[in-house]
Amino acid sequence: MRVLITGHDGYIGAVLAPMVRDAGHDVTGLDAFWFEGCTLGPEPDAATALRLDVRDVEADHLRGFDAVVHLAAISNDPVGHLDPARTFEINHLGSVRIAQLAKQAGIERFIFASSCSLYGAASPDDLLTESAPFKPVTPYGESKVLAERAISVLADDNFSPVFLRNATVYGFSPHLRLDLVVNDLVAGAFVTGEVLIKSDGTPWRPLVHVEDVCNAILAALLAPREAIHGEAFNIGRTPDNHRVRDIADIITEVLPDSRVTYAENGGPDARCYRVDFSKAAGALPGFRPRWTVRDGANQLVDVYGRFGLSADDLASPRFVRLRQIQVLQREEVLGPDLRRVPASETTSADR
Repeated sequence: MRVLITGHDGYIGAVLAPMVRDAGHDVTGLDAFWFEGCTLGPEPDAATALRLDVRDVEADHLRGFDAVVHLAAISNDPVGHLDPARTFEINHLGSVRIAQLAKQAGIERFIFASSCSLYGAASPDDLLTESAPFKPVTPYGESKVLAERAISVLADDNFSPVFLRNATVYGFSPHLRLDLVVNDLVAGAFVTGEVLIKSDGTPWRPLVHVEDVCNAILAALLAPREAIHGEAFNIGRTPDNHRVRDIADIITEVLPDSRVTYAENGGPDARCYRVDFSKAAGALPGFRPRWTVRDGANQLVDVYGRFGLSADDLASPRFVRLRQIQVLQREEVLGPDLRRVPASETTSADR
């Protein structure tokens, strides 16, 4: 297949693009490259890529592909709060536009990277299936709800969207993120010996390893049309619904010299939900998530040691999406609208 992956230079994309290529497919990336060089370890093998903001894509950019995997987005709640209007512009309107253009270009399969964040706030006594009501509590979660609803109405005999609602992702990617709970807690424990919990530790989080997310995408690329057409799938493992404090306990078992501490004024978090992941395992042929949180923590400890993760890395903005975007805005690389500022418009000092 000829596969276009938007956001291929991001945290998930840096794992996915080589995996899809290794499965025998022809891969092209499309990315605005906001996080270029934000890498731990060697850069992944470069994919053929279009350097484009998703808001600037046209149908001609998409012609000739058999499938689109749409990862590109404002990627978490803190960045979503930075400018909610831009979050909706990119995650909602931008995603719908990409889907419309893909349909116009004759691409049948469209895989949308959604999120369990659209469930938002729910009783921890419930295991949420794909039919659970949406209760987003952040602009990021709401943008995913709006995008799913608008893209779903495009489905017809010639266009098959599928919605993969990923749990909170963790695990090693060359384009590491330390604003994800497992990655962050393991990094703190590895570098400082402290597992710092920033809430009261009670919120539930459904978790999924980045490689399991990528394997779900591969399964959706190859699944029979009738198995995925217009469907939504929660992506993760049902046993890996954990309270934040339980994640911390797992990490102290992996790193026995570390200790759990709580941030001052850390309180309850409105984002609290548990998710049922059984549908995907039954409907996506060949997809069986294999990573546990303990396995992922061990992987991260190994990688952090191999590449020498340091206190300077924890202080650097490059592994925290919000902080890196703020740096790019201060340096006038990105404008207030989160578009790249043309080189001719930067100051001489910046140049």
